[in-house]
Amino acid sequence: MVLETALGDPVFWMAALAGGAFGAAIGALPAFVFTGFMVIAGEAAAFAGAGDEITGAIGFGPIFGPHIAFAGGAAAAAYAAKQGYPELDDGKDIASALGTHRIDVLAVGAIFGIFGFAATELLNYVGFGTDNIALIVFVSALVHRVVFGYDIIGEVYGNNIFDMSPAERDEENAPGIWLPWQYKWSGVASIGIIGGLIGGFVFLVTESPVLVFGISAASLVFLNCGVDNFPVTHHITLPGSVGAFGALSAGMGEPIVMLFALGFGVFGALMGEVCNRVFYAHGKTHVDPPAFGIAASGLLATLLVAVGVFDASIWPTFGL
Repeated sequence: MVLETALGDPVFWMAALAGGAFGAAIGALPAFVFTGFMVIAGEAAAFAGAGDEITGAIGFGPIFGPHIAFAGGAAAAAYAAKQGYPELDDGKDIASALGTHRIDVLAVGAIFGIFGFAATELLNYVGFGTDNIALIVFVSALVHRVVFGYDIIGEVYGNNIFDMSPAERDEENAPGIWLPWQYKWSGVASIGIIGGLIGGFVFLVTESPVLVFGISAASLVFLNCGVDNFPVTHHITLPGSVGAFGALSAGMGEPIVMLFALGFGVFGALMGEVCNRVFYAHGKTHVDPPAFGIAASGLLATLLVAVGVFDASIWPTFGL
């Protein structure tokens, strides 16, 4: 089985159906934590000379790929909340497992798993110039809002779409901030610097652009277990690693590589917060800010390829 021809392989379609349903059963966030563990395991196997099949086919593949399991779980949560099922009354709740006793909930996860698989494979096939897994996680959330009758943006109660002050005053109908401990611009920029540098260093040491993503994703087991104030960083560390990869591939020295990692980390963090304020806060289902941040960072990498800063070999860039 070869990932590049996965659309023609019925095994992958069946696996994606199962992956989406599994994400619905265990919950989107727990499914994403598994993604992190699988990426760590896959990169460890690759370092040991056992190949990279675990990362590509399992961690980012049709079982635990975020565009399948996480997106399927998020869609199932939106559906369950819309149906008024007692297991979940909040369409933004991606941490709770929905179990196996409602076949319709599992079916929603399965359908969105298949959608995520097919859409991502098509974008990869045409060489669309970003992280297409992240892009489809974001797009899938907009699709489930439309399909299940939610507003795409939601109702804005503040002075403008970026205004989070009603939530800060705990007003009725206030926007639901994605991470109340990680939304102020200064803090977002700070964790962007920190996470970007971490991503850059991990890439320089390991030469793996995705290991740090696995570490950040797996760390969310603590968030899922209720640890207060735990930061979400995969949309920061992964762009940092990609920025470092691009700079190193262009022949830049390691201090400059780290500066690119820092810049990409800050960019990913800020774009995640933009998504929080535009798409997440005012709506009633989960639209993933990290996915938006990672996809935006991928487009930034493509732009740097287009202007000749990065080498075109690092990224699928619209055929550039």
